[in-house]
Amino acid sequence: MKVRVLGCSGAISKDCRTTSFLIDGDMLIDAGTGVGDLTPDEMSGIEHVLLTHSHLDHVLALPLMVDAIAARRTAPLQIHALAGTIAALKMHIFNDVIWPDFTRIPTPEAPFVTFHEIQVGQTLQFGRKLVEVLPAVHTVPAVGYAVTAGNGCWVFTGDTERNPAFWDRLNQLNVAMLVIETAFSNREKDLAQRSLHLSPHVLADELDCIAPGAGYPIYITHTKPAETELIMAEIQCFDQTLANGPHVTHDIRWLRAGQEFEL
Repeated sequence: MKVRVLGCSGAISKDCRTTSFLIDGDMLIDAGTGVGDLTPDEMSGIEHVLLTHSHLDHVLALPLMVDAIAARRTAPLQIHALAGTIAALKMHIFNDVIWPDFTRIPTPEAPFVTFHEIQVGQTLQFGRKLVEVLPAVHTVPAVGYAVTAGNGCWVFTGDTERNPAFWDRLNQLNVAMLVIETAFSNREKDLAQRSLHLSPHVLADELDCIAPGAGYPIYITHTKPAETELIMAEIQCFDQTLANGPHVTHDIRWLRAGQEFEL
């Protein structure tokens, strides 16, 4: 299974693209601005989009991508999301005001887009890939995902704050890689808590929930561009980011757009 990081920033800036991951060329996890780096042929190869939640930095490129490839498609693009996320997209984006309602174009019987409701705890199968829907704790209905093709799970928390249910399930999985958000620095910890995001101080407590003896690389995502260096420095204060350094509890790294992983 190949994971390509299209975007992993918490906001836009030069060379910073918001959240989107391309899995095996045919699946998107979220559809932030990073999707814009795909060619039309690459976008046309996407059959399924799995959304973590409805916030703009995770869905911004979706309507534009549909418009770019609609004429090339012979079947609808399938969008999988929580009921609340689907309702938000229908009301606020695909509403014939902000963007055309592609669930009814060119016809309601043969639209460019179809929505498919998911639930936490559900496991979906797409060819050889299995995707488990994981709980998240955010200001809108939200989830994370665990994706596997049989060689360990690629796990993405989505946007979340403290999340005991997530760790309970994670510790039952064969995790090959964890992507976890840390959107704010410790100086913004109050804002992080109000907006239900993690800061390094809270991240440290969350990582203590990992089962003893479990070891896998942990990648930090969703950092604000102006605070990325500070966030990573604050993480190093409680946990070194060099896998072979002394007193390392976790192998923590910064996720970057353009990285590719084979799992």
